Amino acid sequence: MDILTDIEPWHWLIVSLLLFGLEALGAGGFLLGGAFAGVLLAVVLWLVPDMGWASQFMIFGAASLILTLTYWKLFRRVNEQSDRPELNNRTAMLVGSIVELSEDFPEGLGRIKIGDTLWKSRSPVMIPSGKKIKVVGYMGTTLEIEPVE
Repeated sequence: MDILTDIEPWHWLIVSLLLFGLEALGAGGFLLGGAFAGVLLAVVLWLVPDMGWASQFMIFGAASLILTLTYWKLFRRVNEQSDRPELNNRTAMLVGSIVELSEDFPEGLGRIKIGDTLWKSRSPVMIPSGKKIKVVGYMGTTLEIEPVE
């Protein structure tokens, strides 16, 4: 148990560096609270060098929990916002596209070719081949199309 009674500030800095390193490998913010708690505890232990090991572990646990929850509550929301929410959603990116049909499209469900991809599509009317259509929406991966007048 001597190892627990001899904890010094640099021990907590090593724990912090290890947690920051693991976070860099892709933990998604989960380890940031513990890493910052280790830095905080190193500073506290430097200011109060005679703090017992039990108090150190309690402070580390509480600070880790509080800092992790704070990160998830405040900063994750900021990181998830995008100025282009359709960026990784190909169906959303196709809305507004105008293409020419290479074959007749039946009323209801069918397939259209946009670029090099065949897309499952839905139209309320039959559309003849050679007619231009516009993608007006989508439901899942099914495009909603209508003829361009």
